[in-house]
Amino acid sequence: MNTKLPLALLLSMTACKSTATGPATFGDDVAFLRQHVETIVLSDAMGEAQVALVPAYQGRVMTSTADGASGRSHGWVNRELIASRKFADHNNVFGGEDRFWIGPEGGQYSVFFGPGAKFELADWYTPPAIDTEPFDLIEKASDRALFRRRFQLANCSGTKFDVEVTRSIRLRDAKEVLAAMRVELPSGVRGVAFESENTLVNLGRDAWTKERGLLSIWILGMFNASKASTVVVPFEPGPESALGRVVNDEYFGKVPAERLRVLADAGVLLFTADAQCRSKLGVGPKRAKDVLGSWDAENKVLTLVQYSLPRPAGEYVNSLWKLQDEPYGGDVVNSYNDGPSTPGGKGFGNFYELETSSPALALAPGGRATHRHTTVHLVGDERALAGIAERVLGMDLKVINEP
Repeated sequence: MNTKLPLALLLSMTACKSTATGPATFGDDVAFLRQHVETIVLSDAMGEAQVALVPAYQGRVMTSTADGASGRSHGWVNRELIASRKFADHNNVFGGEDRFWIGPEGGQYSVFFGPGAKFELADWYTPPAIDTEPFDLIEKASDRALFRRRFQLANCSGTKFDVEVTRSIRLRDAKEVLAAMRVELPSGVRGVAFESENTLVNLGRDAWTKERGLLSIWILGMFNASKASTVVVPFEPGPESALGRVVNDEYFGKVPAERLRVLADAGVLLFTADAQCRSKLGVGPKRAKDVLGSWDAENKVLTLVQYSLPRPAGEYVNSLWKLQDEPYGGDVVNSYNDGPSTPGGKGFGNFYELETSSPALALAPGGRATHRHTTVHLVGDERALAGIAERVLGMDLKVINEP
């Protein structure tokens, strides 16, 4: 596929629904994907918890379900772009609940902007190795798959990186994942859980240094938005003098006040995730906790993301689109809500994102680092889901549902 789609056309694309009355089922999405690209399905013994992976999209987890082929499909899938069988110029928003990227996105050490580029959309290009080029499938079993790829990157300052990436995706028992969070899976609640273990290796002859730019492992999940979707980000409360600001909400201009609630006493951020306003937030290493999530009050879906957060957390790459005074003063967790990029325009699609990153990686030759990212979707009895949300995210669903 060498044909390119212009950025303006990509920005005008929206997802195609399988029906006019509701979201796609998991079976719908898998059938669609298999018409256009090799798709691997992982499944539990009962065929209820299932996950769909695409090697051509860097071993990406495209979608999942807790209820078999006829169950709700939790990942956002960009059907129009996939069906076009064409690549876009700057970034291919295929969708997917767990995709592998490498940071930083912006700044003098960015791997998305070349030397001399302006930090504007026209100069922003996702490296092909994490956009259009496949990862090799190394091993596969009924509940897991292993992918690997070697490639070279260059950053905005001209530093080159020879890397190897290994991605291990495995279906996990939702009951065991919740138990690790000290929560039981109650009767009346069904779940699907999967984990990606992502390892980055320095294959070059030189050490990666702060002065020449460091990389990070960056995992992003794209989920179907509804009119009542809210992202929930717990944070460590405390004075800014010790922990820094609570939230960075200036990635694409300041998030409108009515779309971001900072509940200081509870230590929780509530971020509107309805795909109607392009906006993004982040939480830094002194504030971040190792879990975040979302609540879809319309469809009664509770989503939890847990990830490997080292303590002390260390430094994180800064992805703001500008030359930076603090290139290692970045965020650990992020959430993005899609929407129009220009007044009266259209966004990429009906999705929001939950994202986590590794620290900045100062790897010696042959050195390696691993970042784990686990996603859980829970559906069923709302009262039982409310109990889980309060225990894990520290937030009552009634408060989340407040306008």
